[in-house]
Amino acid sequence: MTLSITTLVIILTVITSLIGFNNSSFIERWMFTPYQIKRKNQWDRFILSGLIHKDYIHLLFNMFTFYFFGRVVEQFLAYQFGVITGGLVFIVFYLLGIIIADIPTYLKNKDNSYYRALGASGGTAATVFSSIIIMPLADICLFGIICLPGFILGALFLIYSYTKGKQDNDGINHDAHLYGALFGIIFILVISPESAIQFFEQIKSYRIF
Repeated sequence: MTLSITTLVIILTVITSLIGFNNSSFIERWMFTPYQIKRKNQWDRFILSGLIHKDYIHLLFNMFTFYFFGRVVEQFLAYQFGVITGGLVFIVFYLLGIIIADIPTYLKNKDNSYYRALGASGGTAATVFSSIIIMPLADICLFGIICLPGFILGALFLIYSYTKGKQDNDGINHDAHLYGALFGIIFILVISPESAIQFFEQIKSYRIF
């Protein structure tokens, strides 16, 4: 049985996160710390921080979400470019999602020695929103209770992330969610402009009842 790239990314992230749970020095070196990045040129933290998580719940939520939506994007890219090239594009896409999502946070906190962040939320958000452009009417369920078409829930999530990012008072990097999501949308539209037309054609047909 051949493992998908999505599954391989999850396995790698679970391993590195589990190592971090039991090794504080490992976490400290890999954590996204803008102050250290600027002063020590530790630019690898942009990627390494996406491979570690705060706790089991944080890890489970990100990887569970990435598993379902990552397969959609991976298959779409395989269809667009072929299995090998599409797989490479998918890896680059995921890593860019992690990096680009953290750039605004870096610029905001590069002189803040206390700021720290970690987790794959930027890459996960990019993956979710890429899949929403591809399949806007597919239901996304919150905690298995509230299910809404992706384009509706996605719009609500963007508004929520923007608002909470401005407040910046709950210890969650909402900017990473927002900019990761925007990157995911832009990425798909750049490599497949026709997806924009298909997106609007699909949501035009949506009926609440």
